[in-house]
Amino acid sequence: ADFGFSITLIDMTMVIRLLYLSLLANFFLLRPTTCFISPIYSRTAATTSGSSLPSQRWQITNMSSSSSSSQWNESPTSTSEEQTLAKSLSIWPLDTYNVNLLNEVRHKQYTNPNPPLPIYDLVVIGAGAGGLVSSRQAARRGAKSCMISAELAGGDCLNAGCVPSKALLRCAKLVREAKKIVVQDNEYGISVTNSGKTSDDDANQMNVSIDFPKIMERMRKLRAHIAPVDGHARGDSLGTQTFQGRGVFTSPSTIEVVEHGQQLGAESNPILHFRKAVIATGGRPFVPDNISGLKEAPYTTNLSLFNLQQLPKRMVVLGAGVVALEMAQAFASFGSEVTVLQRSRLLSRGDEEAAEAIKQTLEKEGVKFLSGVSVNEVTTIKEATNNDDLPLMSVSLSCAEHTEPISLDCECLLLALGRTANVDSLGLESAGVDFHPSKGILVNDFSQSVSNPDVYAVGDCVSDVFRLTHMSGEMAKVVVQNALFKGQWRLSSLVVPAVMYTDPEYATIGRIHVDENDNVVSPIENNEEVDVYKAELQHNDRAILDSSDKTSFVKILCKKGTGTIVGCTIVSSRAGEMINEVSLAMKHDISLEGVGRNIHSYPTLGEAVMGCGIQFINSRWETMN
Repeated sequence: ADFGFSITLIDMTMVIRLLYLSLLANFFLLRPTTCFISPIYSRTAATTSGSSLPSQRWQITNMSSSSSSSQWNESPTSTSEEQTLAKSLSIWPLDTYNVNLLNEVRHKQYTNPNPPLPIYDLVVIGAGAGGLVSSRQAARRGAKSCMISAELAGGDCLNAGCVPSKALLRCAKLVREAKKIVVQDNEYGISVTNSGKTSDDDANQMNVSIDFPKIMERMRKLRAHIAPVDGHARGDSLGTQTFQGRGVFTSPSTIEVVEHGQQLGAESNPILHFRKAVIATGGRPFVPDNISGLKEAPYTTNLSLFNLQQLPKRMVVLGAGVVALEMAQAFASFGSEVTVLQRSRLLSRGDEEAAEAIKQTLEKEGVKFLSGVSVNEVTTIKEATNNDDLPLMSVSLSCAEHTEPISLDCECLLLALGRTANVDSLGLESAGVDFHPSKGILVNDFSQSVSNPDVYAVGDCVSDVFRLTHMSGEMAKVVVQNALFKGQWRLSSLVVPAVMYTDPEYATIGRIHVDENDNVVSPIENNEEVDVYKAELQHNDRAILDSSDKTSFVKILCKKGTGTIVGCTIVSSRAGEMINEVSLAMKHDISLEGVGRNIHSYPTLGEAVMGCGIQFINSRWETMN
């Protein structure tokens, strides 16, 4: 009635009949005969000039043949088989949120597309950031693509990296902020009252209490909320097929999907023929093999850390990089006694001044550091008795701070020593793909295998590139353009920021390095002379008003005698947001003078970036005699 018209029952019947006839006509008269071949395709045009694809392409849109699966069950109704599988995937407990996660990214039972297409334009092994972007962007641009997911779609980032860690860091920061206001007569003029207190002394005893299981539940809830973006159904809707299983090259142009529970060569395993393939298998935590008792100990890595249900009283962190320092600060905020074992200095490849500033902050928050550490042995004193229990271990070590060997007991031993590329059992020899067993696939500046031009690689499984989620995604875009559209996009053109999300954050920026043959090589020290421009945030009005960032700074490096920016380090709250301005300037050759002349909002921490530019401008001022 609100629309000013009505339809009688007879008129509605006529409308339905006309609509039905129209649909039949559209189906039988207008659609091509290939619509009867499963899966069904919709017609799209490849619009990129110079495309290696035909001008007309059929994109997969109906994936009903690959959507057969059964739902996971929550505990206590979950079966022992489900519980075993969930633990093997490092997803625990099987509560509502983890069940929702698994139903998106790892179907319990899954029927792969059958039959597969005769040939794919692009087959992607791996379902992390690199695999998701490359397979889906290819499909959206008209290619016949598929993605092979061996474990959890979304990879480490969604399931055991960026997403869950940032959820914990948010809670940890809230704890630190709360502790500031429970202090009587704090500078903020905010007090926490206890309506049931009986004396003023009780108010002075106010503490911030930690509900660790609730913190972990919030993390699982938010992770499950994000999961559908990486899930199988989303891929189907964008036109790419998803296979569950392990992808193994059987020749330079074929890949066998080893379905779960099957062996390589099983008759039921799908065989995929491809024009181009992408390896996006990611990496895994490095576990040293020269520490006695470590392999037998119930140690923790990022893969299992986010399954904890009980806050460890003592945590020992082996490593001093990004994961180590982020989690050290978080668990110290929650109340764990945290000791970081560092072989060399913190952030060994980063700015030394930045490392010292971060270390001082963490030490004030209770994190202990031991340097020059050599771990001799790990002894398991007690195994966990159930899923919610914690083990007990003893770490025997030598360090610079003690003349004699010492032992540290802990309920959680976190290994954060870097990552190893996942290149095992992929059949790379059969594909003629050269690789390093720990560094990863060897590629040229086009992200293309140096030995098989039809195979590309992206992300953490690639040798000598930045192991970052946004790097994986950007490499995937490079690969789609180069593999399918005869592009010449180069990895060396990428300007890649990196951020550690401690408080304060630590952000840096750098480039990919290639040799004279356009092969990607290890980052090298930049020995060219530079000018350094530094702005300290202790003089930044926003930092002063927030009572924060007293030891923070922005440091920008330029080629000697020029305004050409070659590097940047930022230690500050929201450094990860601030570094993007410098990234844009470096990518598009905007000089430091240009950054300084860009008007910044007041008061903001970002003015410190402008401050470096103003220093550059002031150094070249004309002055009156």
